Amino acid sequence: MQRQRSLLVLILVLVIAAITVIVRFPIALGLDLQGGSQLTIQVKPSEEVKQITERELEAVQTVIENRVNGLGVSEPVVQTVGQDQILVQLPGVSDPEQAERVLGGTAQLDFRRENFETAALLNVRQKELSQLLLKQQELEQKGDTTAIAANQEQLQAKEKQIAELAESLFEPTGLTGKNLRNADAIPTQIGNNWSVGIEFDPRGGELFAELTKELAGTGRRLGIFLDDELISAPSVSSEFRQTGITGGRAEITGTFTAQSANELALQLRGGALPVPVEIVENRTVGATLGRDSIQRSIYAGVGGLILVLIFMVLYYRLPGLIADLALVIYALLTWATFALLGVTLTLPGIAGFILSIGMAVDANVLIFERTREELQTGKSLYRSVESGFYRAFSSILDGNVTTVIACAALFWLGAGLVRGFALTLGLGVAVSMFTAITCSRTFMLLAISFPALRKPELFCPNLPVSKKAEGAL
Repeated sequence: MQRQRSLLVLILVLVIAAITVIVRFPIALGLDLQGGSQLTIQVKPSEEVKQITERELEAVQTVIENRVNGLGVSEPVVQTVGQDQILVQLPGVSDPEQAERVLGGTAQLDFRRENFETAALLNVRQKELSQLLLKQQELEQKGDTTAIAANQEQLQAKEKQIAELAESLFEPTGLTGKNLRNADAIPTQIGNNWSVGIEFDPRGGELFAELTKELAGTGRRLGIFLDDELISAPSVSSEFRQTGITGGRAEITGTFTAQSANELALQLRGGALPVPVEIVENRTVGATLGRDSIQRSIYAGVGGLILVLIFMVLYYRLPGLIADLALVIYALLTWATFALLGVTLTLPGIAGFILSIGMAVDANVLIFERTREELQTGKSLYRSVESGFYRAFSSILDGNVTTVIACAALFWLGAGLVRGFALTLGLGVAVSMFTAITCSRTFMLLAISFPALRKPELFCPNLPVSKKAEGAL
């Protein structure tokens, strides 16, 4: 009994945590539920790149993803379509022209030198800002509102100065992405570090040699910008002070992992690609079903769920009531899991969730039928409940494991909405295993601990009178 009480406390804590998560972290809706913009981007070959391969498409996709992040859209979808197109879905974006302006241009990669005087001035301003922040803390402790307001104005002015200096910290050099031929992540010979190798055309090699000669050993950095965003700022070693880095090849070193080195190489290749892109389709997507249809679907789902709950009580009596309670807990835990994992809910995702509810009901039906069979053989109520869960467990486990395997395959190999369906169904099945085995079992054993509820007919209405007496033992 002590174990059942511990499990009951655990379930109560999980329910409270789930309700808190649901209230504090609303689930994001997909394009089909809240509408938005959908763009199809055609990647075109050029004189330098005669054919669009998977390598070029991947690099352009990386650039597009960076630009989408700049739009501040939550849960966007950026994926390749066919051999030379990229599909972009932006939930909640009602201005497709703005998205087209941001996503439709060729990536702009350029190399800039750090301005020494600006860097020194920026350093001074940052120190002044730190002093003002310390002063602000002291004033807040003293509670001097007038002085706090005056210091706050100075803080804002200082932050504005720093932002202006940061914008002019790097100067253009004329070395751009069109001079870059290739970029690759390469492992270093020492340890497990990685670096990024870059290769320029002849003109780019000359400009790069001059630039690195000027920066070598000075402490000034070489800023690498993609679409005016700083993506890396390496320094040049003093050993290249005489000639700069010649030969048109260089290696960006640092504390790169294989993943971060590959990401930087992808960004560089994306900015180096002289391949034009064109928006071939730009349309505003409304909620697929419309608000009224979604409401009707919700009513139908809630109505169906209520009918299932009523059926379980009428047919299975007390176990049915316990199953209903377990189903409510299942719904809370699953919804909270979606919110915690940042699942974007789409129509296929809702279908996966509802299907997992059906599987949770199936698990309880299996358990209760096995329990009835045990009661009809004359076993006591306690042993019938224990045997019911034990005998049904293997069937429930087999059914759920095969479903999870199918969901994993769909998620791994599928794309877009198919992955959403697989994710919600897989998570729902995993949670239903917990609620069917843990919650239902705990509530059943807790119920039969009360003498008033320890009646076999509450678990099996058609039980013969002779078996009722045996079951009540």
